[in-house]
Amino acid sequence: MQKHNHSKERAVISQMFDSIALRYDSLNHLFSLHVDKLWRLKAVRELRGLSLEKTLDVATGTADLAIAIHKHLQPKHITGVDISEGMLAVGRQKIEKKGLEHQISLQYGDSEALPFEEQTFDAVTVGFGVRNFENLEKGLNEMYRVLKTDGKILIIELTIPQNPIVRIIHKFYISRILPFFGWLLSSNAYAYRYLPESVQAFPQGEEFKKIM
Repeated sequence: MQKHNHSKERAVISQMFDSIALRYDSLNHLFSLHVDKLWRLKAVRELRGLSLEKTLDVATGTADLAIAIHKHLQPKHITGVDISEGMLAVGRQKIEKKGLEHQISLQYGDSEALPFEEQTFDAVTVGFGVRNFENLEKGLNEMYRVLKTDGKILIIELTIPQNPIVRIIHKFYISRILPFFGWLLSSNAYAYRYLPESVQAFPQGEEFKKIM
């Protein structure tokens, strides 16, 4: 395994995702009641109409979004980057199983220092990972730097519901139910405490739009 320069916070996040990588997909689908798949499909449709030669999936994790993009849009090549070698290893297994090694490649990549030239990609995507950026604005700037002039940035992210009743149910679910069953099924209590904390800390709606 390659060694990489991490800040302390980034190293903790990387190690956390390494520790839950093997069960990450199944738990994601379980806890979202498979709605995460519908969110990815809806997001991929936003890229229709673009001429996709090369696309970049930042914080690709186990490559679910990259695989969905290939399935529905079939760009010539998709590159996925992530700071968790454990997640990348699971993603490579999925890609190999589907016979997509030539269409999708995964590599280590820090969102704040993407290892690509300016204006390389027709689309840059992030699926449920932008809230894990240590420096949000720096990560967004890097995505913009490697995006072609007529390209598109696509971000899927969890936010807090606006409806007061739904918000109460949502808060109880992600702060109580999800951490308990996450610990029970993955043996990593921190990872599933981190999720609600990261959603709460992330700039919501219009605030995030202004940052972009």
